[in-house]
Amino acid sequence: MSPLVPVDDAADERLADYVQLREVNLRRLLEEEHGLFIAEGDKVIRRASDAGYEPRSFLLAPRWLESLADVLERWPAAPVYLVTEDVAEQVTGFHVHRGALASYRRRPSVGLDGLLGGRRIAIFDDIVDHTNVGAGFRAAAAMGVDAVLVTPTCADPLYRRSIKVSMGTVFQVPWTRLSSWPDSLDLLKEHGFVTAALALSDDSISLDDLTARRDDKLALIFGTEGHGLKPHVLEKADLTVRIPMSGGVDSLNVASSAAVAFYATRP
Repeated sequence: MSPLVPVDDAADERLADYVQLREVNLRRLLEEEHGLFIAEGDKVIRRASDAGYEPRSFLLAPRWLESLADVLERWPAAPVYLVTEDVAEQVTGFHVHRGALASYRRRPSVGLDGLLGGRRIAIFDDIVDHTNVGAGFRAAAAMGVDAVLVTPTCADPLYRRSIKVSMGTVFQVPWTRLSSWPDSLDLLKEHGFVTAALALSDDSISLDDLTARRDDKLALIFGTEGHGLKPHVLEKADLTVRIPMSGGVDSLNVASSAAVAFYATRP
C-alpha cells in the first residue's frame, strides 16, 4: 500500500502538483516543467493506472481509500495525501466533488512514424477548447480510430479537463503532437493515407460519397471551433468533405462532427 500522509494545510509544498487546477496558463507551465498531468475521479485514475502511467502522488478524501485500494497497492512508492474536501478546494481552486485526484508522470512523445500502421487516423487542428479535445478522443476510442494527431496549436489532450471529458480514453488511443503542420500531411500520403478535411467549401464531397470510396487508409482532419480549417490546410488535403445537414443547420460542434465522421467511416 502507498504511504498514507494526512495533510491539513493547503499551503503544504507536498501538494504543489495540485495547485490551482483551473488556471490553464499556470497549469501549462507547471505541468510542462515537471512532466506531469492530473487525473480526476476514480474511473480516470484507474484508467491511467491500467494504461501503465506512473503516479507521482494521490490526493484523496479518506472515503476513496477502499475503492482505490488495488490501485494504491500497485504503486506503493507514490504517497497518498489524505485531505478534507475543504483543503482540496483551497488547493485546487474548485470543489473537487469526486474527492479523488492523482498526479501522473507524462511519457515521452510517440514518433509520428510509429502511428501510421493503422487504417484510420484523426487530426485535430488548432482545437483550443479542452472539452472538445476530450470529447473528440472519446469518440475516437469508441469508433475504433487507430491514432490521433494534434497540431502544434491544439489544446493539450492531457490537460485535466480533456482527460475528464474523455473519461480516460485519451490513455488508450495512441496519439502525438505534430511538429510540422500541415507539412506532416506529406508523410501520411507517402504511407498511403487519403487525407480528408471536414469543411464547408464549394468543392466538398458529402460524407456519404467519402464512405462509398472505401479508401483503405484514411486521415480525417478537423479544424478549430470558430473558423474551421485554414485555406492552406484545405489546399494540402486530398479531399474536402461535408456532413449532409437538414433543418437549416449548416454545421455541428467539432466533437459531434468527429463522432459522425468516425462512425460513418468505420471499417
